[in-house]
Amino acid sequence: MKKPGLLLSLVPVLVLIALLMIGVSIFGDELTSGPSQIAIFGAAVVTALIGLYGLKVPWRLFEEKVGENLGNTSSAIIILLSIGALTATWMLSGIVPTMIYYGLKLIHPKIFIVLSFLLCALVSLLAGSSWTTVGTIGVALFGAGSFIGIPTGWLAGAIISGAYLGDKVSPLSDTTNLSASIAGVNLYTHVRYTLLTTLPALVICLIVYGIVGFVVPTSSDVEIGRQMAVLQETFHISGWYLLVPVLTIIMIFKKVPPMVTLFLSAIAGGILAVCVQPQIIDQIVGPDAGWMKRIFGSLMQMMSTDVSIETGDPLITRLASTHGMGGMVNTVWIIIAVMLFGGCLSACGMVETITAAIISRVRRTGGLVTATVLSCIFCNLTLSDQFMAILLPGNMFRDVYKRFGLAPEVLSRTLEDSGTVSSVLVPWNTCAVVQSSVLGVATMAYFPFAIFCFVTPLIAISYAVFNIKIHKLLPNDTTA
Repeated sequence: MKKPGLLLSLVPVLVLIALLMIGVSIFGDELTSGPSQIAIFGAAVVTALIGLYGLKVPWRLFEEKVGENLGNTSSAIIILLSIGALTATWMLSGIVPTMIYYGLKLIHPKIFIVLSFLLCALVSLLAGSSWTTVGTIGVALFGAGSFIGIPTGWLAGAIISGAYLGDKVSPLSDTTNLSASIAGVNLYTHVRYTLLTTLPALVICLIVYGIVGFVVPTSSDVEIGRQMAVLQETFHISGWYLLVPVLTIIMIFKKVPPMVTLFLSAIAGGILAVCVQPQIIDQIVGPDAGWMKRIFGSLMQMMSTDVSIETGDPLITRLASTHGMGGMVNTVWIIIAVMLFGGCLSACGMVETITAAIISRVRRTGGLVTATVLSCIFCNLTLSDQFMAILLPGNMFRDVYKRFGLAPEVLSRTLEDSGTVSSVLVPWNTCAVVQSSVLGVATMAYFPFAIFCFVTPLIAISYAVFNIKIHKLLPNDTTA
């Protein structure tokens, strides 16, 4: 097996970018409905051909790497399907409409964007999961913001920024624990140190989203009032329905596995719909359906496939149309495709070659942190997986940080500041695919407005360049 050179290692990446650009020019917003998956498969085949015939990589190694990648994402796929079921039953049961209704009554439109950011940050901090946050309160806030007429890019950007802020510093977050573990640093030391870059990013987001709320136009009070009336006519609204989200949060605190938490919450939403929204069940299975079909048939249909509810208002009809687990099929397809591509790159050793080329040019702390940030972003671009974007650079840079005399928390924070937050900005990355699917907004539509996600890596680099709060190894410290 030969070691690939830098130029050869870049060929699959360039092929993928070219294929995706062609796909965007032809299909536009419909890219992720199939063309992007074919483009990624094509780039994977090119990578495999280079490896098999140019580098003499045995096919067995390709199978192993792809299998490892798929195994690592299996839980994410299950969670994704559970979110599809949950968002459907929470919508049709009246849980999300209740959140939207009271949100519109209590939150002034001018502060809606900044408050959406803060609420998602808080929920994500408590839940430790950006995916769960966006799939629950994020969906409700997005629906309410759409009623007000807030541009979807700003709305999705604020929701995603808040979700990833909380995810980045929550002790319950898997990426937080992974970053601390891979760098060999105490979890709470890592969290405290990460706050040094998170808080400035938080302030920037508050300023930007706060100003934007007073600048962007919103719908008139008359139009919002009419849509709220239609919402009440379509669904029974009650604050009691919010007990289901409360129970979901309790299960998260009790550390019930995410798959179990989300699926049980979806079931609870479905049962609630059967009990309190008979007019919705009539539209799903028909008013003459027997009790078994009304209970089990409607529950299975809500959780699995498309359900369209006619409301008389185009916006609310679109809001109330759900897709269940079936709506996540394209997303799962993309995840499988990117894991195939990432596995082929790993089998050929191409990612390591590109990252090593970056490391070889590092001379100062600023350059080292910049190289780490760029490597994490590169892994999110090529391996399309948030965890790989933390694991691979973390392993490769750990000894380098030690040679530079830097404390391990500098590495763990840098991994979090780049690997975690940049994942949702790459259209074919699993995180971006999930969030864009859940909210129904293309990645490039919210990209410029996800302020936290692209400001944080810049703050991390600035701290290193100007030597701000860069911890050094103690004389007797052998960790890293």
